[in-house]
Amino acid sequence: MRSLITGITGFVGSHLAELLSKKREKVTGIIRWRSSLENIEDFKDKLELLECDLKDLSSIATVIKKTKPDYIYHLAAQSYVPASFTNPKETVEDNLIGTLNLLEAVRLLEQKPIIHICSTSDVYGEIKNDEIPIKESSPLRPVSPYAISKAAADMMAHGYFLSYGIRTIRTRAFNITGPRRGEVFAESSFAKQIVEIEKGLKKPEIIVGNLKSVRTFADVRDIVRAYWLVLRRGKPGEVYNIAGDVTIPIGKILDILISLSHMASEIKVKTEPSLFRPVDSISKIPDDSKFRKIAGWKPEIPIEKSLEDLLNWWRGRV
Repeated sequence: MRSLITGITGFVGSHLAELLSKKREKVTGIIRWRSSLENIEDFKDKLELLECDLKDLSSIATVIKKTKPDYIYHLAAQSYVPASFTNPKETVEDNLIGTLNLLEAVRLLEQKPIIHICSTSDVYGEIKNDEIPIKESSPLRPVSPYAISKAAADMMAHGYFLSYGIRTIRTRAFNITGPRRGEVFAESSFAKQIVEIEKGLKKPEIIVGNLKSVRTFADVRDIVRAYWLVLRRGKPGEVYNIAGDVTIPIGKILDILISLSHMASEIKVKTEPSLFRPVDSISKIPDDSKFRKIAGWKPEIPIEKSLEDLLNWWRGRV
């Protein structure tokens, strides 16, 4: 079996590639000419890497024609919510046009891969109290340009299944954490700042945004295991929530990270209003029983272990 991964050098993509390589699957990854290979450096010799611009239909068509994948994991995206407010055009082009070109290439080449469209829980947006926990049938009310672009890509994928029989399976994962998480995301920013404090590179003060937001976290290594399962046990045309077992305020995540430092007693916290999102979905509590039932999956890595590994990952890089 051959798998094609878009976004292979990213946080989730690199962990997925590592998992598939351990399973001795043939893996092709799409990269841009400027892509950093740091996240896949330790196992890149087990991968086939091809340059491709998802915003160019002929480019992605060439890759698919050459590789003839059995499975496609479409993970490539501009996924940083604040950046989507400052650059909505690029976000839409990356997330929606990139998805459209991938689907069009498969349609035009008349190939029959099973395609995992990696959506996000952010498509649910503003959730009312009587809609918690969030099911796949919950209304989509995206509030950021990022979430809007992902909701459109999500619907596009379903439309291609209905119109052309393209075998898409969509997942809406809730918050994901663990080693290799980008520093622009809250818990990774906290971890990096703690390491900088430990190494005397900054004063013992962590700059934070909104600590009241409530999120449900899963470890990235549990999530990529779920992504592997969804293409083997999921049903084309369906959408599945995937989530961890820990629903927690961002402030508690910060507390756990600080407690893992030998300088915990010295660290202060400072709130920076500019780090708040223009609009934020405060509480996201999921129902992912649909996926767990069909896949027999459940998270295995505790949040404390995820955060410890993230902190140690930064300790090896700062």
